[in-house]
Formats: sequence, structure tokens, C-alpha cells
Amino acid sequence: MSVNSLRELLAGLDPVAAGAAMHAFAAELQPIPRSLTGDGVRQTLARIGERIPLVAHEVPTGTPVLDWTVPREWNLRGAWVKGPDGATAVDAERSPLHVVGYSVPVRARMPLAELQEHLHSLPEHPDWVPYRTSYWKEAWGFCLADSERKRLREGDYEVSIDATLADGALTYGECFLPGESDREVLVSCHVCHPALANDNLSGLALATVLAERLATAPRRFGYRFLFVPGTIGAIAWLARSEGRLDRIEHGLVVANVGDRGGFHYKQSRRGNATIDRAVPRALAELGEEVTVEPFVPFGYDERQYCSPGFDLPVGSLTRTPWGRYPEYHTSADDLSFITPGALGGSLRAYLAVVTALEENRRYRNLAPKGEPQLGRRGLYGSVGGTIGGREREMAMLWVLNQSDGGPDLLAIAERSGVPLSRLAEAARALVDAGLLVETAG
Repeated sequence: MSVNSLRELLAGLDPVAAGAAMHAFAAELQPIPRSLTGDGVRQTLARIGERIPLVAHEVPTGTPVLDWTVPREWNLRGAWVKGPDGATAVDAERSPLHVVGYSVPVRARMPLAELQEHLHSLPEHPDWVPYRTSYWKEAWGFCLADSERKRLREGDYEVSIDATLADGALTYGECFLPGESDREVLVSCHVCHPALANDNLSGLALATVLAERLATAPRRFGYRFLFVPGTIGAIAWLARSEGRLDRIEHGLVVANVGDRGGFHYKQSRRGNATIDRAVPRALAELGEEVTVEPFVPFGYDERQYCSPGFDLPVGSLTRTPWGRYPEYHTSADDLSFITPGALGGSLRAYLAVVTALEENRRYRNLAPKGEPQLGRRGLYGSVGGTIGGREREMAMLWVLNQSDGGPDLLAIAERSGVPLSRLAEAARALVDAGLLVETAG
């Protein structure tokens, strides 16, 4: 695919077809048993790397990363529980959710009362399997539907968790698409959750397809896509990238973009960064409602990028935020919970935000005293009085009036109500006519 601009890329997007392709890619990644570290992460990154130029980084166990230390690597070969009659009661072959992530190896026989201390279920949702981990404390356990748990009979149970927890590495993926400038847009998603469709696969699919699309268009900014294990992965990347973080101009954390809910945007720590203004403006011009929420130091990896020592301009654009839908961190967050329509609509929203960032610039009027004569410069339509001509004229007049080196095009759009795309088009025409010059900042 070849396009002339991101605006054309956005206009030419078929959300239905794109959403169906994203759902298919999520289904391809769904069976891979991901965790904080291990071969499941590597397999996932290898699949993504077949579609975009991805570099996999390995950070050895024991490496200090800021206030943290890279943990031992965990790989699961199998895990099951067999009842007194020899029948398999729980089996991780059915779903990686059935074993607590990072469980230490176990082979034991024990009575039901002792086994119950290592079982996790959801009485409020008796047919769902919860997702549980024990990353930072050595423990083991199994997760199962509460309805199945209640059917367990008294007697001795055989337990096996065939896993390795040993020195290895933490793996994360990085895709960089260079732009015309050295300024960058950061797009980050987490790659550590197994099986969960909205709270993992939707973000992986969107980030991958967004990178594919952006690779086909001219770019003012460079785009850095991160596929990192939650928390420790972002922290490891930050620790290894401190010398170039000042290049990050804008950023978004991607997750929960496949459910049927409306859009939510969590602001960066700054609250007034360009990304904080671009998201609501871009979605409004798509006709999409978005709930804007202030930054809180809890959630996904935006809290790492926005920690006070870095304070990067990174927000998070989701549909239903984490923890606000009952299926969150359960087996009910499956491929049927995310829809092609929602995925395609989310890709369209992200493309609109990226287009807004690319088009947003700041200018200085080179003829600021009085209104310059636009007609003799060929900046009015050949037929006056048409609605289209009036809109174009108003866009030019707003840009000329506000361009004193202060307001950017986003600010002019907010004040005037003129679409950002129209203002950007007017600004390009005024630059070509020698009436405007782009300024830094």
C-alpha cells in the first residue's frame, strides 16, 4: 500500500476490514502462553516481527533497572491436578489461566483441604476462571471455575507444576519508524498477559497494525512502538533509554481497545501536553465521544513513563478502562468479548490522533499588520460565495490572525471550531504563498 499522507491513510481506512484482520491476528496470538518473561513472550514477538521491523531485546536476570531488578525467567511446560479417582480436575493445557503465573515447580500429593489453600476461583462468576500471578513472591497455585471447585470431592489429590524458574532474561520488543525530525511518538502496549483478549491481545493487534500503516506514509515524527511486559518491561526500557528520552514529544499506552464500550482518555501527568489536547480534538472531529479523565499514578505503564523523574507526555487511550468491566482478568475476556467493529474503530481513532499530531504546527504571520490581500495571491476560489470557499477562507483568516508564534493549530481549532484538517490545509497554502513561516516549539 502506498499513500501520499496520513490524512489520506485515515480517509481510506476501511474499519470493518481492518477490524476483521486485527481480530484474526489476535486469534493467532491467543494460544501462546505469555508471562512476564519466557519463551511465550519471544514467540509472540516473533509473530509480530513477521509483520513489522521489530527488534527483540534481552535483559539478563539480575540486571538492575532503576529501583528494580530483572527477575528470573519462568517457563511452563505443563500443570495439572488429578483427583482421588485419577481424573484430571485442572489442566493448564486447556488454558494458561489455569495455573498461577510464575508458580514454582511442584510435584506433590495432598488432601483437598490443603489443596484448597492453593486454589483461586470467583464465586460471583462461578463459570469464569480468574487470572492470577505471583511474580515477586515464590508461591504456586491453580485457577478454576468456582462451579468446578465446588464439585471437588474429599480425598487425596496429585499436583504437578512442571516449570522452570531460573536465570535467563526479560524480553521486550521495539519497532522504530524514523521520521523527518528526531522528535518521536511513543506507542506502548504490554505483552505479558496470557489468553486475555481485551486486556492484552487488542493492544498488541492495534499497535502492530498501526505500525504497519504508518510505515507506508511520510512521517514528520519518528514512531517508537514498544511491546513490553507490564511494569518491569517499561522500567527496563526507561533505564536503558535515559539518554534519549528527551526526544519523546508525545506518547500513548494502548490497551482495552476491543470491547464495545466508548472511548476513554487518561491524561498524561502534565495534563496539558499536546497529546492531552490532540486526543479529544481528533476524536471529536471523527464524531466520537470520549471521556477525558485526569492522570492518576495507577493503571498501566503510563505511570512509569509519567513518573516524576521522567514526566514524559504519555497518556492512555482505551475503550472501557481496566477493571471497569466484570470480564477483566478472567477467562470471559476471550475472543468473543472483543469485536472486529470495535477494533477497527479503535484503529481509526489512533490514526486520527496520529494525523492530528502530524498536522499540528505553530506558525508566525509574515504580514501581521492588517489583513493581507489573499485574492491577488490566488488564495480565494475562482468562484466566490460558495460554502466550501467560505470555509477555506475562514480557515485562512483564523490561521493568519492567531499565528503570532504562540497558538498552535490545535489551539486555533479549539478556539475557532474549524476542523484541524482544514486549518492545516490553509496553513500549507499560506506558507506556499509566503505569508506564514513555521516556528519551533
